[in-house]
Order: sequence, then C-alpha cells, then structure tokens
Amino acid sequence: MTVVSPTQRPLTTDDVAYLVRASFGPRSRVVEAGPLTGGGYATVWWASLDDGRRVVLKVAPPAGTPLLRYERGLCAAESRYFRLVAERAPQVPVPAVLHHGSDPAYGEWLVTAMLPGRSLSELSGHDVDDGPARYDLGVALAALHRVTGDRFGYDGGRAGGATWRAAFTAMLDELLADAADWNVRLPVTGDDLHALVRRHADVLDEVRRPALLHFDCWDGNVLAEPDESGRLRLRGLVDGERYLYGDPLLDLVSPRLFRRVEDEPDHPLLEGYRAASAEPLVLDDSARRRLALYRLHLYLLMTVEMPSRGMTPGSHPGRHERLTALLDEEITALGPV
Repeated sequence: MTVVSPTQRPLTTDDVAYLVRASFGPRSRVVEAGPLTGGGYATVWWASLDDGRRVVLKVAPPAGTPLLRYERGLCAAESRYFRLVAERAPQVPVPAVLHHGSDPAYGEWLVTAMLPGRSLSELSGHDVDDGPARYDLGVALAALHRVTGDRFGYDGGRAGGATWRAAFTAMLDELLADAADWNVRLPVTGDDLHALVRRHADVLDEVRRPALLHFDCWDGNVLAEPDESGRLRLRGLVDGERYLYGDPLLDLVSPRLFRRVEDEPDHPLLEGYRAASAEPLVLDDSARRRLALYRLHLYLLMTVEMPSRGMTPGSHPGRHERLTALLDEEITALGPV
C-alpha cells in the first residue's frame, strides 16, 4: 500500500490478521482483505472473516505523529459516535462497533461491521439518479440533530464552550494555531477572523441547543445502493470521528461541498431534511450568514490540514489556490471587517 498521508500507518495482510485476532480471539481468521481508499487520516482496510462477517479495520496514526489539535483521540471519538447514534438515533445507518482496542505495537484501532453500498463519490460518475439517496441523507441528518449534548463543540478536552459562539470561536482559534505551527499561508489574519465572528455573533448566539452533528458528510462518507425498484437509497454514514455538538446548519455544508446549499432550496437533501426535522428549516438572512461562517471554517480546515497530510503543490496542484478563492468569497459575502 502506498501511504500518501504521513498520518496513515502502512499495513500488510499479516498486520490485519494480527489485529483481527487481537480483536476477536486467536481462532479468528482472515479469509480475504484489502485496503480502502478515499480518506487521508487513518489507515483503513476491509476484511472477510472465516465466520462469514465482513468488517472494516481502521488504524489510528502512530503515536507521536503530528496532528491538528481537533484530531486528538479521533479513533476513540469515532467509537463513541457510532455507539451514541446506535443508541439515540437507531434509524440512522451507521456501522456497528465490534471492537475498539490498542496495544504498544500498533497503537489504537477500531473494527466495525462493513455496511453495504458504495460511496456517492464513486457512484457520481455513473448515469444514476442520486436524488433519493440525498433525500434519505437529509432525513438521517434530521434524526441525528434531535440528539442533544450537554455542551457545544468537540468532546474529549478539545475545542468547546458553554455557548455556540464560544465553541465556534475556539474551533477557529485552534485552526489558526495549527496554521502557525505548520506555517500555512492563509488569506485572512487572526484579527480579521475574530472581527468577522464579532460582527456576526448575534446569529451564532441564536443557536441555543447543542445538536449532535456528523460534520463530515461529503460524498465519500455517504454509502448508497439501489433498492428493489432500482432507486438509489442511503445505506450508511461512515467516518464519524469528527462529530461535534452545535448548529444543525453546520451539517448542511459538507454534503454540498464547494456549493451554497441555501441557493438550492429545492434540493433533495433539503427536502428530506424538512420532511423529518423537528424544527422548521428557514434559510433566512441569519441562516445564510451562519452558513457562510461554516463554509469559511471548513475551507480554513481543508487549507490548514494540507501539510499534515503531505499535500504539496506537486501532489495536489491548485488545491491551495482554489481554497483561498473560496475563503475569499465567503469573507466577501460576510462583509468588510
């Protein structure tokens, strides 16, 4: 396996077999296994076991690997998230947690059941109508958002706060600190970013309930397959390690990556969300300002993470420039500081 990201530990089939035995006992045997691609953080393999199960093995970065601040303890966070969703929002299809373990040689790993379907990013190149699956995603997000946390932001001692404004500001501050650590050029200074948040603090303060968010529902983390009638339906949400508690609108950004969801009011994602949400979805001026802030946060994160993932101008030509342009657009939309 070619390791693109410095955070991804190289694995062999022997490593996978060892971790399966460590998870399920010495008699467990791997019949077949292979790497899964698409992510840039953990190392992920699928495996077929001799008892008929198909599982996904996710191995955390080796100890001491430089990470972004919010990435501390993501393997344990993913285990908590999937268990929480299974308990509090069982209608949402997430993989069952089968084992969460660690040892000195391999560090931390997670084994989950393997869900059916293929990612929407894989299916997008085929002549299929993904509208029904995106409608289902809206329904699933509405179910997640009915779960309420006891604070805003991340858990595990990471950025958070008693209010959404405080948590969101802390999240931005950690990204600014990461950018300084990794010497990442940004199109906005910390002072200007804080000024933007202060200008729009009123709309952040409208968020009073810390809703459970997936945060990372881009097409690569949404699984779908055709039903009996041939319509593409949602089969799973994966990669839940970046979950947090906050404004439900934050979860409408990554599913429409590089687009403005508020400009597509009749999109199937929003139709499904409206049909299942416990609260009306109103895309008014307040919502539009918050969505702009959340896109700014996401594009900032995607820029700051580049060196930690080994992304260079040669390996990812134009990525930094594109994200800079997108950040500039959102800053302009939010008005002068």
